[in-house]
Amino acid sequence: MTSSITSEAHDEPVDHTPGTVVLTRRRIDSVLVGFGALATLVFLVAAILLWWGSSFADDYVGDELSSQNITFPPADALEAEGRDDLVKYGGDAVDTGKEAEAYASYIDGHLENIAGGMTYAELGGPEREARAAVAAATEAGGEQEAIDALQAEADAITGQRDSLFRGETLRGLLLSAYAWSTVGQIAGYAAIGAFVAAAAMAVLTVLGLRHLTKTPR
Repeated sequence: MTSSITSEAHDEPVDHTPGTVVLTRRRIDSVLVGFGALATLVFLVAAILLWWGSSFADDYVGDELSSQNITFPPADALEAEGRDDLVKYGGDAVDTGKEAEAYASYIDGHLENIAGGMTYAELGGPEREARAAVAAATEAGGEQEAIDALQAEADAITGQRDSLFRGETLRGLLLSAYAWSTVGQIAGYAAIGAFVAAAAMAVLTVLGLRHLTKTPR
């Protein structure tokens, strides 16, 4: 036997047969309210985690940079070196990601003036050749003046290589700090977006719940 009920959305009867699923307005509202509540919770948890990650990155970068006690040269010294792009940082301590990037650029400018722009790795071959030349001259019993000249050349290359190693290492660490600072900044923006989304979903969920309570059973 076929029975019928009255739909909340229309006054027309709706046929019920065994196995038929009827989607009433109240049921749809219940599903939407449940989805909204779940989405609000997900956005809220994501926002909290992203904000924590952003704060952690900022604190970590700040603490690590502060412990290095790195300070920019005075503004007039930077201007004399032709680094007008860094004058605004003159005399400042390096304790933020942006300042770390700027100081890395300052180091890079100095490294370019060492060994004709060669890197630490590229100087490895010339250093070995210079050391080999000293050893060969010594074994051959060459004049001491010539050996001293070769030794001075080898020492100069070693000094350049040591300077490049220290400069490249510090520059790499500063750029890593800048990268973490950037990741933290992005996480902060994402956290704000997630908080806004959570608030919007919460409002929609409350409105849906109010509508559900007013919908006849």
